[in-house]
Amino acid sequence: MADLCIREVDEGVVFAAKVVPGSSRTAICGVLDGMLKVKISAVPEKGKANQCLVGFLAKELGVKRNAVRIVSGQSRPVKDVQVSGVTTEALLEKLNLNE
Repeated sequence: MADLCIREVDEGVVFAAKVVPGSSRTAICGVLDGMLKVKISAVPEKGKANQCLVGFLAKELGVKRNAVRIVSGQSRPVKDVQVSGVTTEALLEKLNLNE
């Protein structure tokens, strides 16, 4: 199992994400200090990077955009992300973090 710190909640899972905005492309870079490291191509202004993160994670996890939400850290690089309707195992599998 990857060393991504994931909390199970009633609706799904919550995990921390380290977001690097303004990158050349949007991609998952792996796990850093228990957080999912994600490079985002959008710039960090007017919520564009957050919207890009939500859309990217929804696509990668195969869920609707409204199933992914940032629960804390909207204006910081480290964010807590909640994904509804997904288990820990499914999250790790879909993000290719299984060992």
